[in-house]
Amino acid sequence: MGRKLTLTQEYIRDLAILLVIALGVFLFIKIKAWTAETTTVQLTSSGENRSYDLYVPKSVNPSMPAPLVISLHGYSSKPSDMIYSTRWNDLANGEGFIAVYPLAHGSPTYWRTTGSTYSTESAMMDVQFISDIISQLENKYKIDPTRIYVNGMSNGGGMTIVLACHLADRLAAVGSVAGAYSFPADLCTPSRPVPLIAFHGSDDPTIPYDGGMAFGFNYPSLPLFAENWASSNNCTETESTPQEGEISITKYTHCAQNADVVLYTIHGGGHTWPGDTPAATPTWGYTTQQIDATALMWQFFEQHPLPASN
Repeated sequence: MGRKLTLTQEYIRDLAILLVIALGVFLFIKIKAWTAETTTVQLTSSGENRSYDLYVPKSVNPSMPAPLVISLHGYSSKPSDMIYSTRWNDLANGEGFIAVYPLAHGSPTYWRTTGSTYSTESAMMDVQFISDIISQLENKYKIDPTRIYVNGMSNGGGMTIVLACHLADRLAAVGSVAGAYSFPADLCTPSRPVPLIAFHGSDDPTIPYDGGMAFGFNYPSLPLFAENWASSNNCTETESTPQEGEISITKYTHCAQNADVVLYTIHGGGHTWPGDTPAATPTWGYTTQQIDATALMWQFFEQHPLPASN
């Protein structure tokens, strides 16, 4: 027979249950609020039925060219998760850009980033999907062709790099958080240097910051990945900011076509989006509140439009 709880223990138990319920209700209400004005759009790409969530804020002036921000979720995730974690919709309200959240392939969902030559696993199918989204939106809205940006989380961050490799003529700049960079470097031949801003936690339990094997793939170290990208962009100057709090920064500047590269290292950070609600992803490690990856990405994007020659 189990030991009977004291009144104090019963009170603590009941309070804990109420807090869990309250947190669940809070997150549900927040997600509903952030996705309430988002529309799901269907399209056929490479013979597959695909979809994306679209947010066009009232601040977008139909007569003026609007920037486009495409945000890619991670493995086994979905667009609503990305909407919640990134708060791109909130920023879109104030800045007047269109936000898009594509749904990846399969169940569980994933972006095809491995470089496999099997037709159903070809990364080019997802490249074509994103290209088709851009074309569809350009036909319906007045999109600024010099300010189309892509960002992603984890597997979505890996797909962002694949897009930079193959859609450099359409994308002004890209951003990645906790990116899973499994696409072979020798297959990445962008038509021009592409600006990149990246964030990664030093204690990421999923994609190791220092590189190595995970989930059957050998991932590069983040500092080396950023350095190599900067080298391909012909950057000639490097500036390292010593760690302040949880953050240190490495910037590669004076690059060809203004294609700067910036790496934010979150010391002690996990497989999470900086600035996200910590309780949203507790099993993936620590979420820093010192910086907001979404706001920093947007600042970087604004500074890097597509060069006029493109």
